[in-house]
Amino acid sequence: MDSWSVYIVRCADGTLYTGIATDVARRVEEHNANNILAARYTRARRPVVLVYEEAAATRSAAGKREYEVKRMSREEKEALASKGKDEGGRMKDEGRAGERESGRGKSDWKGVNDEGGRMKDEG
Repeated sequence: MDSWSVYIVRCADGTLYTGIATDVARRVEEHNANNILAARYTRARRPVVLVYEEAAATRSAAGKREYEVKRMSREEKEALASKGKDEGGRMKDEGRAGERESGRGKSDWKGVNDEGGRMKDEG
């Protein structure tokens, strides 16, 4: 089974684009390539640079997290992006941003999945 990730890229015009993929590096290349695989939004805003990546257990969990991130304010997204980078502005190599210290790959955001993989209510 493929592992899914939620990612954020910064476009050349400074805007942020959020998506999900099983291979984020390949997906970023597709966004930057001159072909139909790039998202319509990013085609006119190249080049894009990966600023955040978060592992998800399933495609469903990735889609739900993508929805949450897309509803965030720009400031909240920028905070996520800064978590995903080291002091030199490069993506952190030691584990993906958003993973717990245990490295199990489970997400640590609010409204996480219960044991059956379903979203829990926050309140």
